[in-house]
Amino acid sequence: MPLRCFLVILSVLIGPLAQAQQVLRLYDGKAPGSESWTWEEAENSTNMFKTRVVYNVSTPTLTAYLPSADLATGTAVVIAPGGAFHTLSIDSEGIDVAKWLAAKGVAAFVLKYRVVRSMTNDPVAELTAKMADFKKLDAENAPVVPLAIADGKRAIEYVRQHAKEFGVQSDRIGLIGFSAGGTVTMGVGFAYSPANRPDFLAPIYPYLGAGAIAKQVVPTDAPPLFVCAATDDQLGLAPHSTKLYNDWIAAGKSAELHMYLKGGHGFGMRKQNIPTDTWIDRFGDWLKLNGYLTKVKP
Repeated sequence: MPLRCFLVILSVLIGPLAQAQQVLRLYDGKAPGSESWTWEEAENSTNMFKTRVVYNVSTPTLTAYLPSADLATGTAVVIAPGGAFHTLSIDSEGIDVAKWLAAKGVAAFVLKYRVVRSMTNDPVAELTAKMADFKKLDAENAPVVPLAIADGKRAIEYVRQHAKEFGVQSDRIGLIGFSAGGTVTMGVGFAYSPANRPDFLAPIYPYLGAGAIAKQVVPTDAPPLFVCAATDDQLGLAPHSTKLYNDWIAAGKSAELHMYLKGGHGFGMRKQNIPTDTWIDRFGDWLKLNGYLTKVKP
């Protein structure tokens, strides 16, 4: 049975709003560059972040959340959760975003990209102990960041290769990423090939330190950009978002910026009873304005 048919049937059985899921491996065999990794992916829900995180990802995957046929717009979004390249905030910056998008008719794919190996079953505690020194953290992350960006490129390419099966248009495939996932998003957005070029980019409070992405030049055919962050980002990353926006418009490219007064770092889909609670609606407005919520047959 074709993949698309299987997922549509499963969606009908489970519910009308794209609760259909399938985990899709991005590579045949071991992922290039990490062939020697032998550790197993795991989860932790009892940590200082007070949210479920995935860690020790060595086999990159996409989890598909496809909209029902009557809602499908033909647009797709790959979602890269954050977690400082040590964890993935899989719910607030992954699955919750995917479900919201699927309800709008957008095929959503949560990306589990490769991260630094954790040596305990509490990766958040390990990470927190390292965050006082970003230079050291960058140095530890350095071997893994290119692998994570490669996973982002492969994810776009994979969805494009299977566009008909997923019921999407091959020229309506975007990439959204949070924090380190924003690094992945812009790592793809600064350097891509025709096969893995995102059709739009949405870095949300991205980390764009030179230690993570050394070369940050706006491409001549740069995709439209949606940027969102909070001024009171406790990691001091707000200027990363404003610089990215300024660089895009200075190059004459399409860009929209939402910089909230409050929200901190990592707000994702969490509810704080402040305006950042509705940032996803602004992203939806932007998708609609750019025609990505208009139905197009694959």
